[in-house]
Amino acid sequence: MSSLFSIFSSLTRIPLSRPFRSTICAQCRRSFAASAVLSSGHNKWSKIKHEKAAADKKKNTQRSAFAKQLTMYSKMYGADPNLNTQLASVIAIAKKAGMPKANIDVAIARGQGKSETGAGLETATLEVMLAPSVAMVIDIETDNKQRSLKDLRTIIKKHGGTVTPTAFLFTRQGRAVLSHRNNDDDGSEAAKGKEAGEKELDFDEVMMQALDAGAEDVEKDEQGDIVLWTPPNLTHQVAQDVAKALGLNILSSDIIWSCTSDKVKVDDAEAVITLAKLLSVVQEYPDVQAVYINAERGDVSEEAWSAVEEALDS
Repeated sequence: MSSLFSIFSSLTRIPLSRPFRSTICAQCRRSFAASAVLSSGHNKWSKIKHEKAAADKKKNTQRSAFAKQLTMYSKMYGADPNLNTQLASVIAIAKKAGMPKANIDVAIARGQGKSETGAGLETATLEVMLAPSVAMVIDIETDNKQRSLKDLRTIIKKHGGTVTPTAFLFTRQGRAVLSHRNNDDDGSEAAKGKEAGEKELDFDEVMMQALDAGAEDVEKDEQGDIVLWTPPNLTHQVAQDVAKALGLNILSSDIIWSCTSDKVKVDDAEAVITLAKLLSVVQEYPDVQAVYINAERGDVSEEAWSAVEEALDS
């Protein structure tokens, strides 16, 4: 009996001193490691993508500004740069900045009320309501009104908006901005030195000249530029008369939609993001000339609201 017990014990005894051998190879065991894997390639591509997006946005903003100036000077002084020094100056600057010739030609043609093919342009307005109670008016200039309105309605619907009357919340006003600065001033030290050497305008003199020319009101903006408010039918003429009389440059001259009552404060961060995305997409549509809303920043960060302001024309 004792012999049987000794045999059984020897069979079931496990030698603890023998090292345990894993059946998983060393190469495979690496995949089970708990240490973090640095995806340097992904991070690098993500950084490049964000930098490219920022550069593209800056370029598009610059080209949009050039296009508006080209259209304005073409409308005010004619489409021939040989007879229109202001237009010739902007063309030269836009080309230097890399704006394609086709885009320049389109902007100049728009100033003459024509498309790039020479067809006449029609104007249209799209009125929109967005959450939370934000009214929007979109100015359109196109050679195919039905196509443009259909495309924009689709964009509005996709972003949660509703096409409905909102123009009654706004009024039409003429607005011109005049300055000592030339359109090619880029904020460089040379440009700043040039401005510093210029005689400061007497605001009372500017106001008297503007009121005599037909302006309804005159003010200064944050940059120190002169803002003229005029009847819509006199905007371009008042701007030209005041600029000529006081030796100023016309930075912009537009007929805008101005709110007739208090603006809606937007306090929700998600609503701001949705609004900024919609404005960005709408502004990218080639037939859109300007976008106006009756909203202002509420309890949200300045950084978040800046994306909205950058896409507005007022």
